Amino acid sequence: MSLALALTSGDPGGIGLDIAISAWLSRDRETLPPFYLLARRETVVARARHLGLSIEVEDVDPADAASCFPRALPLASLSNEQDATPGRSLVSNAAATIEAIDRAVADTLSGAAAAVVTLPIAKKTLHDAGFAFPGHTEYLAHLAERHTGTTARPVMMLAGPMLRVVPVTVHVSLASVPGLLTSDLIIETCRIAASDLKRRFGIRKPRLAVAGLNPHAGESGAFGEEDEAVIWPAVAALQAEGIAATGPLPADTMFHASARERYDAAICMYHDQALIPAKALDFEHTVNVTLGLPFIRTSPDHGTAFDIAGTGMAKPGSLVEALRLAAKLAEHADTDDAA
Repeated sequence: MSLALALTSGDPGGIGLDIAISAWLSRDRETLPPFYLLARRETVVARARHLGLSIEVEDVDPADAASCFPRALPLASLSNEQDATPGRSLVSNAAATIEAIDRAVADTLSGAAAAVVTLPIAKKTLHDAGFAFPGHTEYLAHLAERHTGTTARPVMMLAGPMLRVVPVTVHVSLASVPGLLTSDLIIETCRIAASDLKRRFGIRKPRLAVAGLNPHAGESGAFGEEDEAVIWPAVAALQAEGIAATGPLPADTMFHASARERYDAAICMYHDQALIPAKALDFEHTVNVTLGLPFIRTSPDHGTAFDIAGTGMAKPGSLVEALRLAAKLAEHADTDDAA
């Protein structure tokens, strides 16, 4: 891959800078794809010094980051200030956090970077600064539309070595899930998942296992109406379109080893139904991937962890996997474009 990945710095008071520095220091051992970090030079140098680490940093143009990567951590410096005091999430850092996301997306869509990889943000801090989006995903969809003029419908996927999961509803209360689920929403989510599994992951005929909402997938209405009234019609419509979807399946029997061999992604009805098995099976190597965007975006599957920022305790494993997966997806996209 000749282009580097654009890595946003996230909230500088969290562990994002810690794991970015650790990942670059492990570049030879982990055979990492090249990346550049969107951050202030003084911020990165100060955090490395705080951690007792010695690193070389170099301000670069994104197009030159790959050649710089073996000798120094490439930086695309931000114009807004960053206060990287470990463990503190400051409203004054919001402008730089958003600038990093903006520039990573612009670099990727312009062809200067291969993909976007995001480090964790503190949503409340951004909201306190006037940020009008629930989180990363919604803002990335907004940027995609602003750059391309086409509406993007982002879909979250957690991808690990043993399991890929897609929640149909995400950051909503459990009590609100039944009212939010519709056949159309399930169909749209599955279409996007199937399309990106084919286009980005290179799976010729993606197999989707669609989870039921209720125990035993409702057991013919004994434990709830949603499985027969909402989920089954969605599965039938997908099958009629030629998408290899099965379900609704009892969620308690979907995630053991032999069951996982029968599908490429599990489509789940709510956040924890999807994320608990994914993280339980392999927390450190599971990656957050946003489907449905006109660019590749991955991120670690954890948050800012302010309590351990600057202590040296944060492990870069999930970031390493996010970088590797972003590079793999970008290479597949390049192959498809060449074909």
